[in-house]
Amino acid sequence: MTVRVVIADDEPLVRAGLRMVLRPAADIEVVAEAGDGDEAVAAIADARPDVALVDIRMPGTDGLGVLRELARRNLATAVVMLTTFDLDDYLHTALSLGASGFLLKDTRPHAIAEAVRAAAAGEARFSPAITRRLADAYTRRAPAAARDARDRLAALTPRERTVVGQIALGRSNTQAARALGMSETTVKAHVSRVLAKLGLENRVQIALLARDAGH
Repeated sequence: MTVRVVIADDEPLVRAGLRMVLRPAADIEVVAEAGDGDEAVAAIADARPDVALVDIRMPGTDGLGVLRELARRNLATAVVMLTTFDLDDYLHTALSLGASGFLLKDTRPHAIAEAVRAAAAGEARFSPAITRRLADAYTRRAPAAARDARDRLAALTPRERTVVGQIALGRSNTQAARALGMSETTVKAHVSRVLAKLGLENRVQIALLARDAGH
């Protein structure tokens, strides 16, 4: 399957660089580019790509605004945020809005392609610096947040909570299926039910909730 991608960044050289990085990947096709947030939303609505690589800081509608607008329009494209900044407020807001990954622009080319493939598969990738910030944020979470997360997970069936545990470990559907002795189709069905029950948009948010609960 070919993963169709839209690139959105206000710097033409950055867009050209990303296109060059992705070009050698036979399973990835860049179908459109955008120079600002409004153009990004229009391109995504028109091309309906699997994944959008979106700069978090753009003139007019920024990357966070793109996430909000895609949610408003119920557009299912997975969004991987790109930035030269790793500020916590951007990170947590982007994740709460449903971002499927968060990469610094100095990420190695092969990791960008891997992040695109992961996002298309419903998984996530983060730059190492971002992963460290998420871990640090987790250790600072208040007990009340942990209790709230546990209460929300209590609404799940035992099997669904087991699948959530696999997601918290960063495992793909295939890996979770192997670990739990299930078919991959069954794991996907559990993930869909978990998302619906918890009112979440993607696996990243499931993993964050699970970490808050202490998984």
